[in-house]
Amino acid sequence: MKRRNFIQKTALSTGAISMGSGLSYASPFASPKEPYKFNLKYAPHLGMFESHAGKDPIDQLNFMADQGFTAFEDNKMRTRDVAVQEKMAQTMEKRGIEMGVFVAVFLKEGHVASGDSENRKAFLAHCKESVEVAKRVNAKWMTVVPGNVAPKIKEGYQRANVIETLKQASAVFEPHNLTMVLEPLNFFNHPGAFLTDSPQAYEICKAVNSPSCKILFDIYHQQIQEGNLIPNMEACWDEIAYIQIGDNPGRNEPTTGEINFWNVLKFIKEKGYNGVLGMEHGNSRPDKEGEQAVIQAYKNIDSFSH
Repeated sequence: MKRRNFIQKTALSTGAISMGSGLSYASPFASPKEPYKFNLKYAPHLGMFESHAGKDPIDQLNFMADQGFTAFEDNKMRTRDVAVQEKMAQTMEKRGIEMGVFVAVFLKEGHVASGDSENRKAFLAHCKESVEVAKRVNAKWMTVVPGNVAPKIKEGYQRANVIETLKQASAVFEPHNLTMVLEPLNFFNHPGAFLTDSPQAYEICKAVNSPSCKILFDIYHQQIQEGNLIPNMEACWDEIAYIQIGDNPGRNEPTTGEINFWNVLKFIKEKGYNGVLGMEHGNSRPDKEGEQAVIQAYKNIDSFSH
């Protein structure tokens, strides 16, 4: 998926993942004696600390825990081997790491907005498959992107088609207390996307009217798409279930761009948010130096309450 290409060294194919590191609590890599105590649940992804931890996902999870991170997200989790999913879940449970989102549905071609029955069937099939994955890895949230706008169909009909599909998807998730989070995408990286801004996502969630259909507010996307971050988050706060972080320009770690993350995170904390904040970005610099810069950046912005 093109939107994921920015994450450097994340493309660990399912078959290439090693299973040899066991479930030990201690990482074999240099780590602080006491993990840093973050105020919020920041969630790295695989590949972000590969220079320190190596390619094995278990070693990477242990390294994250050793640095003090208490959450994790993995866009590719749905496509990984079951044995890998189970081993990652066991490691997260032992290390006190909460599972964030994985991608349940990310349509690039087919248009849910068109109302096409085959596209709807494919969408719902991914949702049903994702339920079993979520149970296996103790996930609560799954990212859903309904695809592009439908040519030659009036906007009102497109919106109705998307809402109907999401109502049927909610019926899949509700019995399992799972939540799909709708991610609006910015016009620059994803031209033609149907879902683009927070008011639109808010309107759709209100229409679907289900605890299983909420908003994923990606700060990077919405800085480009609409700006005015804190007021827009305030306006749709009751429908936000998940937040992702990335600075702009560049979609790298906080403090590399224009966003005042101290104020944004202070607002999020004061709202009582206790969920996960996905580190949905790349590293601005390569190798171990770049990975240490990411860790330090989160320590810096986490000082908002000090």
